[in-house]
Amino acid sequence: MAGESQVQFPESGHDHAACVADALERASELCARRGARLTAIRRRVLELVWGSHAPVGAYDILARMDPGGQRGGAPATVYRALDFLIAQGFVHRLSSVNAFVGCGVPDNPHMAQFLICRGCGAVAEMDEPRIEGAIGEAAARAGFEVETPVIEVQGRCPACREKAQADAR
Repeated sequence: MAGESQVQFPESGHDHAACVADALERASELCARRGARLTAIRRRVLELVWGSHAPVGAYDILARMDPGGQRGGAPATVYRALDFLIAQGFVHRLSSVNAFVGCGVPDNPHMAQFLICRGCGAVAEMDEPRIEGAIGEAAARAGFEVETPVIEVQGRCPACREKAQADAR
């Protein structure tokens, strides 16, 4: 059907390094266009968020930035970088799992809609205009101004469902 969103979880064996490289390149280009500074720390935090297709917490990011714990990295530094990345549309915060995930379409402001797998932790971002429209219309009727439009749906991805079915046999 025309106009339907395409939702895909990452396939096993896909070139994840290309996902990360593309995200970093797009962030650099968008920051240059917007006059925003993608500092080395912000870039590193973005790289770590994109390190997998599963959400990552701020303290996990901090641990990956300073694996030996020798430099005494400050959580505030990571949170400031995440705030910048969210404001620029490069990262979304998932409240239900208190973690962050990279945005695949940072140049297109949108309502963030996510399918989160309870099995493997993978996340698929959706862009379903009908959901965004329905929420916008209902909010307007209530006189409500939407500030943080994030939808989070938890369940099982296709791979985890298939594995569960195979295990049940």
